[in-house]
Amino acid sequence: MLISFDWLKQLIHIDKTAEETGALLTGAGLEVESIHTFDAVQGGLEGIVIGEVLTCEQHPDADRLRVTTVDIGTGTPSNIVCGAPNVAAGQKVVIATVNSTLYPTEGEPFKIKKSKIRGAVSEGMICAEDEIGIGQSHAGIIVLDTNLPNGTPAAEYFGLASDSVFEIGLTPNRADAASHFGVARDLQALLNTPANLPATDAFKINNTSRPIEVVVENAEACPRYAGVTVSGIKVGPSPEWLQKRLRTIEVAPINNVVDVTNYVLHELGQPLHAFDTATITGNKIIVKNVAEGTAFVTLDGTERKLKATDLMICNAEEPMAIAGVFGGKESGVSTETTSVFIESAYFSPDSVRKTSMAHSLKTDASFRFERGTDPNMVITALKRAALLIQEIAGGEVSSDIVDVYPQPIQNTEINLSIAYVHRLIGQHIGAERIKSILSDLGIEITSETETHLTLSVPPFKVDVTRQADVVEEILRIYGFNNIEVSEHNAASFLASFPKPDPEHITQSILDYISANGFHEIITNSITNSKYYTQFGEEAGLVKVINYNSEDLDVLRKSMVFSGLEVLRHNINRRQRDLKVYELGKTYEKLEDGSHKETRKLALFTAGNATSESWNKASIKTAFHDLAGLVQNVLRKLNASDFEVQQIEGDKYVKQGINYLKNGIVIAKLGLLDASIAKAVEVKEQVWYAELNWDYLLKKYKDNLVAEELPKFPEVRRDLSLVLDKGVTFDQVKQIAQRTERKLLQNINVFDVYEGDKIEAGKKAYAISLTLLDKQQTLTDKVIDATMSRLMQQFEKQLGAIIRK
Repeated sequence: MLISFDWLKQLIHIDKTAEETGALLTGAGLEVESIHTFDAVQGGLEGIVIGEVLTCEQHPDADRLRVTTVDIGTGTPSNIVCGAPNVAAGQKVVIATVNSTLYPTEGEPFKIKKSKIRGAVSEGMICAEDEIGIGQSHAGIIVLDTNLPNGTPAAEYFGLASDSVFEIGLTPNRADAASHFGVARDLQALLNTPANLPATDAFKINNTSRPIEVVVENAEACPRYAGVTVSGIKVGPSPEWLQKRLRTIEVAPINNVVDVTNYVLHELGQPLHAFDTATITGNKIIVKNVAEGTAFVTLDGTERKLKATDLMICNAEEPMAIAGVFGGKESGVSTETTSVFIESAYFSPDSVRKTSMAHSLKTDASFRFERGTDPNMVITALKRAALLIQEIAGGEVSSDIVDVYPQPIQNTEINLSIAYVHRLIGQHIGAERIKSILSDLGIEITSETETHLTLSVPPFKVDVTRQADVVEEILRIYGFNNIEVSEHNAASFLASFPKPDPEHITQSILDYISANGFHEIITNSITNSKYYTQFGEEAGLVKVINYNSEDLDVLRKSMVFSGLEVLRHNINRRQRDLKVYELGKTYEKLEDGSHKETRKLALFTAGNATSESWNKASIKTAFHDLAGLVQNVLRKLNASDFEVQQIEGDKYVKQGINYLKNGIVIAKLGLLDASIAKAVEVKEQVWYAELNWDYLLKKYKDNLVAEELPKFPEVRRDLSLVLDKGVTFDQVKQIAQRTERKLLQNINVFDVYEGDKIEAGKKAYAISLTLLDKQQTLTDKVIDATMSRLMQQFEKQLGAIIRK
């Protein structure tokens, strides 16, 4: 989830830096995974300032050039040669200073250097709007009407200041924080500063000429449904401030009406939908389930067969939207729309989750409805959206607010023992501090005694249903780091190794893989023999007797083809960036007639590891994306005594490595052979990893031990070693372990390269080394000395060349 720092500061006063705020949020359970800078234009106009042309003379050796002196606020005028026909003395202009980089609207970026142009010194550039990426015009330089001091950053003049963006790893239990206001609500408690909802006092009903009747037939799936009509609007592009807000959090602007609904969703956490009233046949909306198999075309142009359990938003004749998930193609807002009905509702999380999963549709709306939204935010969000639409698209409110809410959702009452709070936390923090935190979090104290508090928990706190949940809320804000831990208790805080029970271990590893962005798949273990026979792999196939389909006539011998079928299904539906895994069995008939079942963990990646955005290209998935994950899984199993060899002669995987133990392949990863993927009609490049799960569990489950969490931080250093092809990673590993026994905790290979960029007969290993001193924090001096010893031994014993 992306959160704009500037947007947050509109909702709550923050006198801390983005980094300090991020640390506060992480400490409160909203893990800030990264903070990046968003520039409204590429480069953020860094090094570009407002200047004033003091003099403008004809260039002595060029008819179309002028030699100017420009005040850029440094105290010394700059000489700049300019070819624009409209440059003149006395103008306020935009200056790209020496060493700044320009990102033009079209073309490649270029750096400004001090130079001579036809013999005249030029110390910068007077810019046109296309040269700094803010427009298309190249007819002349930008001439400003401003009294801003010379040297003022151009970004300040154009309102293009950079913004800090938090990427928050939102856990499923924090539905209340799935918006800017939700995050501001946590900061309210952390900073003891009030968070303010956007004002909606200006909302008023202008007339009631366009009423829409609402009937809710399934109140269990839709406990609350509200809406209002805004007429006389003009649909078009949103103003720049709104487009910038959305781009900051990587939401593409569409038009002013749709942009408002997206804006309010990310501001308040309440999904909205706008229907063109011209498509609401009979001026009536019915919230109901429709017949199984009903055809419905969604906004993306896909025809879907509805299920009887799908809740639909219908007009008097047909469905218009899948409730809480996705709108319909025919009822959406277009440039012809002049009147909209804005929907704001509370849908059952269970209902939305089932529908979303059934149709493989994940949207910003379904993400929030599935986790639980705030039914008390429905009307506030509706008014906010109506006001914004009137502000930027014109029009007037032309109906009463219709609000179908037959059984209002009540607050949850919890009787909290103060002694229980102290016992669970393990520390006395005081009743007054407890009450202050609860109040700041929006939890009302309805009555109290010396020993107990009666709490009224609002519906937006979806996950707070019992005393222990309340204690967690208190502790989040009080601060986990403020809990004093004695040395006796510290020993009980153990590293996160799973218990040595095979199923517990397995589930822990699968949870870890899912947390790394992989989706679990479950495929049929009965498959098509043609996958194997076309590659000469028919030996050992277990045939199905009396099979019903020629496509399902054998048990799978490999996990590869069933996984590729899943990739094909998704790729054919334009879902090309894929990370999936499956834990399943393979089957093989042995030479003696017996059969062998082997449980394997298979992982697939395809497409892009990072998506394309306006300021950066997409990055394809690569070897290291899987290698790091596989090595971490092996590390969690405490499996370290293996050899690493390059894959040779594998019919499925090319350009990869095997992990071996006593000659047995315990894991492998690499690029699937293109012919294998093509056999399942997958044209994309697919990276594949496979772990022999039965062997790993049997061999390593008893190696798992609990240990005290380290008190001091680990340090990771990466090296690139150019080695002879015959050198194995196991040799590198053994030398490293012999050289540094005390500090070296782990060594992994995350990339292997062979190609024309290095000498023939050589290969390059990219390795990571993890260092830790359990007695003290490692200093740069110690780290550098350790790395120097390791590099010397690699050079001495292996003839390695260290790539820098």
